[in-house]
Amino acid sequence: MISGLGGEILWIDMSRGKIEKKTIDEELVNKYLLGAGYLSKVLYDMIPAGTDPLGEKNILGIATGTLTGSMFPQASRHVVAALSPLTGIWGESHAAGFFGAELKLAGYDAIMFTGASKEPLYLNIEDSKVELLDASHLWGKDVFETDDIIRKGHNRKFRTLSIGQAGENLVKFAAVMNDRDRASARSGLGAVMGSKKIKAISVHGTGKLEVADPKNYLRQMDVFYERMMANPFTPGRVKYGTTSLVELMQHIGRLPSYNMKQGVFEGYDKISGDAINAKYFVKARADYSCLQRCGRYTAVRSGPYKFIGGAPEFETQSSMGSRCGNDNLESVLFGHHLANQYGMDTISLGGTISWAMEAWDEGLLTAEDTGGIDLSWGNADTIIKLTKMIALREGFGDILAEGSAAAAERIGRGTDKFVMAVKKQEIAGQEPRAQKSMGLAAVTAARGADHLYAFPVLDEAGFDEDIKKRFGEEYLPEMADRLSPKYKGIMVKECEDFMVMVESVGLCKYGTQIPPEFYYDDIALALKVHNGLNLTGVQLQEIGERIVNLNRLFNARFGVSRKDDCLPDRLTKEKAPLGPSAGEVVELDQMLTEYYDVRGWDQETGLPLKETLKRLGLDGL
Repeated sequence: MISGLGGEILWIDMSRGKIEKKTIDEELVNKYLLGAGYLSKVLYDMIPAGTDPLGEKNILGIATGTLTGSMFPQASRHVVAALSPLTGIWGESHAAGFFGAELKLAGYDAIMFTGASKEPLYLNIEDSKVELLDASHLWGKDVFETDDIIRKGHNRKFRTLSIGQAGENLVKFAAVMNDRDRASARSGLGAVMGSKKIKAISVHGTGKLEVADPKNYLRQMDVFYERMMANPFTPGRVKYGTTSLVELMQHIGRLPSYNMKQGVFEGYDKISGDAINAKYFVKARADYSCLQRCGRYTAVRSGPYKFIGGAPEFETQSSMGSRCGNDNLESVLFGHHLANQYGMDTISLGGTISWAMEAWDEGLLTAEDTGGIDLSWGNADTIIKLTKMIALREGFGDILAEGSAAAAERIGRGTDKFVMAVKKQEIAGQEPRAQKSMGLAAVTAARGADHLYAFPVLDEAGFDEDIKKRFGEEYLPEMADRLSPKYKGIMVKECEDFMVMVESVGLCKYGTQIPPEFYYDDIALALKVHNGLNLTGVQLQEIGERIVNLNRLFNARFGVSRKDDCLPDRLTKEKAPLGPSAGEVVELDQMLTEYYDVRGWDQETGLPLKETLKRLGLDGL
């Protein structure tokens, strides 16, 4: 038996209220690991073409990683996946916290939900005791209230995963929340939970994880810990989390502003990490097994935006700040708090509001459309008001709750040209004209616009030595030049394979990709001492590549081909107007052709070639 696992998968039939426990398929683990890889295979096998994302035939999976719950640095993550209601294709999202480790300690590696209940229920797990319980008293409650009620009713040691009102109301970018303010935010998977009437999962585990090599385990973990603490980014992570990225992105012209019209923002310093630390910072917080402590608590002590709670990551500073032309930091902090409370993805939330603001600015949306709401750039009160209206689907918020692409389709009038999305998912806080690899990564990612599927930060600033070590000196200087499209297809392909594998073992991307402190051979060693898996670094790379190709096959089932691998015209045809990247566009076709070539995908269709599938053991699909 593979060590370090819970050992069982929970299958929950919501239509019949049936709970079944199945032993983990070890052959599947050897070929796909757990986390993102396991869910990719199971959902590919079980979700046919034509499935309604909000219908009972969609399947929602929650899976821990192979190393989740171990002592490896930042082995805290779990993955949520289903057919996305926002995009209609592969939907996947990840979160840290303590939920994943707790689920493992209760004896379970994943939970698979099929069917749909007619009445609200929540799944309660206490070691071997697993039950579906009435959640009518929780329906209509926000994430924080749900957590309080469940933990008071069961045990304060329980960890919860839940949806707020946004998920209940089927907001297309509703998040799945855990540990109150950790979000599996992208792809609208909270709406899938809501459609199945799953309000929450509560779990408490008192078990233990068997270690494959106890003699060498602690010694090896000490080595990993020392390397993580020596990582040059660790002190900055502890001090700022990701909030200091505002300054870096402004410096290189990659800070999306005014619905991505430009990559610099005149009020960047007012929403920066330093601005947060100067007045609103409470303390840092760590997730399970985390040394870098990116999480923070913040507080606004008085005024209309008063709160105390989790702090935003960089993405929210961008999406609810610069992207909306908003330099009111207190509103950004409070808006993030509200998004956690209602359970929403702040990237799509801010991206959709900024779409509406540009349409208003261009005179294509009027007060008659918005119910009298003023959508002027930087209107902080409007951003907060719309956050509530979207979650509750009130008034104009009901239109925005569908996401920017669907809202533009409904409004018409040429507003679609302001939709900054790929495959209907809003682009994250990365202005791709300032870093070409990010433009390609947004296009090739399986879940639609996404910077984390590949997370190609090696050309961001000063990683020349890491590129040389990873790819070879012959790719310099072009691969390290963020404004050069050359070799970016090679970089993005390699980064996708690595990052998908990282999400399958349950690790954080910080410390693996920035800088590559832990790479394939390190993770292979961790899997050996913790799980007893004899996989080489080369085999792990192949697993990552196998998962990426399987995700592409899943999307092909729903009509995705090269025609869909595109960016908004603004980013490929309009030159960046301001800042360090002024005059740049994204040379997408050049990079995409190189990417398909190294992927072994057909240049015309963008689908995997037969020989590629055969090499990866997918030739029967």
